[in-house]
Amino acid sequence: MPELSQPGGWLPLVFLALMGVAMMAYVILDGFDLGVGILLRRAGDPDKDTMIASIGPFWDANETWLVLGVGILLVAFPLAHGVILGELYLPVALMLAGLILRGVAFDFRVKARDDHKHAWNMAFYGGSVLATFAQGLMIGLYIVGFDHGLPQIAFATFTGLALIAGYALLGATWLIMKTEGELQQKAVAWARGSLLFCALGIVAVSIVTPLVSQQIFDKWFSFPNILLLAPIPAMTAALFALTEYVLRRLPATLAKGRETLCWLPFAATVGIFLLAFNGLAYSLFPYLVVDRLTIWQAASAPESLKIILFGVIIVLPTIIGYTIFSYRVFWGKARELSYQ
Repeated sequence: MPELSQPGGWLPLVFLALMGVAMMAYVILDGFDLGVGILLRRAGDPDKDTMIASIGPFWDANETWLVLGVGILLVAFPLAHGVILGELYLPVALMLAGLILRGVAFDFRVKARDDHKHAWNMAFYGGSVLATFAQGLMIGLYIVGFDHGLPQIAFATFTGLALIAGYALLGATWLIMKTEGELQQKAVAWARGSLLFCALGIVAVSIVTPLVSQQIFDKWFSFPNILLLAPIPAMTAALFALTEYVLRRLPATLAKGRETLCWLPFAATVGIFLLAFNGLAYSLFPYLVVDRLTIWQAASAPESLKIILFGVIIVLPTIIGYTIFSYRVFWGKARELSYQ
């Protein structure tokens, strides 16, 4: 590890933190609107319009975080960018295809004739599923060090399916907050249906990650680390239990017209994703490619990072400010999307 008092030591850490914030924000913010797209097929036509309206003001801006995260990876860690995107070329292409299909379908479904609207709804659903599965596939392949053996491909496929369940959980809990009536009750059922498979996905990643690297295994299971890190899985399990408990009680509560707990499943799900993300980040640090490339080996020259940092200092607060402003303006229940 380089001397942290020198720019070559601390600048890569700063950019790693910035990239982590961007990717974590993307997973949560774009995760819920991808989840709404995944759930679209299960709703009736009137409910589809309300579901799309619940993410209409946000979904496009949410993807800005992905651009920022990948942009930081490119300019701050070019060696890792080349390795990671080179190894993940196919799932990245699939993800981009899914995101493009979503974008096209979002705009065309509103103006389409009645006999074409179903096709655009299914395109939005298909793009959401494809983009999410590709992201899960990338996570799985990244964790196993881009090994393409049969067990590794099976694990990556499972993480793709588990991420679909995870985003569906985020989307369903978002709809619980943003909708009312029958659709809100359906969202509760969708959330409960996604909860178990999402939990299995996190358990699988938690088991496999230490097994791919002796260093990662030692970081988690050596003494006293195992005691110091025990709160992470304990808190994750507690949040899953809390979410299940609240979801089980919500139908009766909502039937009485009380919505005081509608925010809690979404908040708990966000907490689960934050804990899972930070656990994975702890496991991999200081490597950007498992056991192959550290952040200091992959980083650009300190002189370049200093210049880039000035740009990030301007861009990041702007994105954060716009995000907070947009969510504040469109706070409250969603209504059917329409264009006058």
